[in-house]
Order: sequence, then structure tokens, then C-alpha cells
Amino acid sequence: MRSTRFALATLSAAVAIAAGCASRPFAIPPDVPATLRPPSGQVVFLRTFASGFQIYECAAKPDQPSSYQWTFRAPEAQLMDRSGRLIGRHYAGPTWEANDGSSVTAEVTARDPGPGAASIPWLLLTAKTPMGSGALSVTKSIQRVQTVGGVAPPEPCDAANANTVARVPYTATYYFYRAAQQSISMAPQYR
Repeated sequence: MRSTRFALATLSAAVAIAAGCASRPFAIPPDVPATLRPPSGQVVFLRTFASGFQIYECAAKPDQPSSYQWTFRAPEAQLMDRSGRLIGRHYAGPTWEANDGSSVTAEVTARDPGPGAASIPWLLLTAKTPMGSGALSVTKSIQRVQTVGGVAPPEPCDAANANTVARVPYTATYYFYRAAQQSISMAPQYR
């Protein structure tokens, strides 16, 4: 009888620990300015490392057709986990797509210049369209931080090189947030 109670107590403790782990974030949120923090009630569930390009085009300014500027068109990057395994991609939309088929598009809600002008700004984005039933389908907010590179080309943009496309290398870390009370099941490669 005593061993049965001990076994039940041990099993209950294991279930409680497992339940607690399921509700905890998978990564520690980054230290960011207050404007880049997601709404309260959201927790980090995924951290990815991006490596790729910010794509720009030399185009006429919308309000001054005789003047030109480098205009951002889209990102194109691979998303990796902390061990360097490919787990998804990032592209126009902006859209993040996991290898499990889930994806999310988002819109910028706040920006911060980050540590320097030589890198693209840090962002807070709000999910608009989560799709699928995999890892990214529960996304509420996304942070882009720890950016390196990706700024518009230093070369002049004028009528002589109109419609030129430039692919500027960049790296960044993306943090994905979900509702704190939302339970998710993720494959190990997304943890």
C-alpha cells in the first residue's frame, strides 16, 4: 500500500512537472526597449536565427517621379534553430514559414534603430494571418532583434541605375510569442 502511494505521488509530480513545462516559454525573451515588448499575456515559444538577404530596388519616389531611392522589396532568409538546423524560411509578406507547413504573416507595430545605423532596425510585429496547424499557427507577436547588416546599398540610386535590384546580406534573431494560456505541441526541432 505504501509503495502504491509512493508510485502515485511520483506519477502526480511527473505530470505536474510536464504540465508546467508545456506552459513555459521555450526561450528567454530578449532585453529590448519597452516599445518592442509584446502585449502582456504573451510568452516566447520559439527563437530562430535568420540568415539571408534584404532585397532593395532602385525606384522612382512615389511623390517625385524624377527622383530615385532604394526601396525595400522583401526579405529572403533561412530560419535555423540554435544548433544550425534549417527549420523554415522568411520571405515577402512579411511571412515566416516553418518546415511543418505552418506560417504567419505580420505587420510592423513598432521599430527601434537597434545598436547602430549599419544594421536594419529592430522590430515588433503583430501577427495578421497565422495558417496551418503547426508551430507558427499560434503566433501573436514577433520580434526582430540582434540585426547585422541589411541596410540599403550605399551606391547612388538614380535614373542611370533605375530598376536595379540589390540583395544585401543580413542576419537577425526572431522571437515568436503566443498567448500565455495557449498550449501547443511542437516537434523537437522547433524548441
